[in-house]
Amino acid sequence: MAVIKKFRIRSFKNPQPIISLENISLSFGNRKILDNVSFKINHGQILGMLGPNGVGKSTIFNLITGLIKPDYGKISFNGTVVNDYPIYLRTTKFKIGYVPQYGGYFGDLTLLENLKAIAEIVIIDENSIKFKIDQLIAKFELDAIRDTKAKYLSGGQKKKLVIALALLSEPKILLLDECFAALDVLTIKMLQEIIVNLQTESNITICICDHQARDLLSCVDVAVILSNCKIIAQGTPNDLINNVEAKNAYFGDSFKFY
Repeated sequence: MAVIKKFRIRSFKNPQPIISLENISLSFGNRKILDNVSFKINHGQILGMLGPNGVGKSTIFNLITGLIKPDYGKISFNGTVVNDYPIYLRTTKFKIGYVPQYGGYFGDLTLLENLKAIAEIVIIDENSIKFKIDQLIAKFELDAIRDTKAKYLSGGQKKKLVIALALLSEPKILLLDECFAALDVLTIKMLQEIIVNLQTESNITICICDHQARDLLSCVDVAVILSNCKIIAQGTPNDLINNVEAKNAYFGDSFKFY
C-alpha cells in the first residue's frame, strides 16, 4: 500500500506561465506517443509529471529542450512560440538546465574536475569560476569527495553532482528526469529537500518527471498525470489523489493519504 503522509502546500498569487504546451501531439512511426497534451508550468513553481515508464514523460522534456519537434501544437516560453528554436538558443536565451536520469558527468574525472570542465564552457567570467564551484560544493556538502572520480560516487552523490553541473549556468528552469529512480529512501528525502530549497532560495522553476507517485507528490506544488498518450488529470497533490480517473488509471484503490 502506498501511503503519503504530508504534502507541500504553497499558493501562487497571479501565476505567470513560463512554459506552455498547447495541443501537443507526437508519433514515432505508427506509434502515438502524445495526443493533444496541454499544460503550463508557472514561474517559481515545482511541477511534477507522473506516469508509468514509456508514457511520454521524457519525450515531453525532449520537446521542451528542442531535441525533437511535435507533429502538432505549440510550445511557448514566456509567451514566445519556440517550435523552430534550436536547442542551443532555447537553453541559453531561456536559461534551461537539464538533469538526465542516467549519466550527465564524466566518470573518469573527479567531482571537482567535472565542475571545472563544465564551468569553463558555461561561465563567461573566468574570475568567477572558482567562486561558483566552491559555492556549489559547499551548498551540496561535496567537499569530502571533491577529489573522488565520479564513477566511484554513490547514486545520491552522482545526482548531487549532476544537479550542481546543471546549476553552473544559473538556469531559471530546471528539468529533472526520473531523479528519484533507483535511490534509497534517505537519498530520495535528501533530493526532495534540495529541490524545494532550490525553489525557495533561488526562485528556480522546476519540472520533475517520475513514475513513483509517493516520491514525486511529496515535493511538488502541482502535477499532471499521463496515461495512454494523454493527460488524464492535473492539479495539486490533494486534488489528484481524490480524482476518480487518476485513481482508476494510475493510483489504484490501495493508495491512501493520511
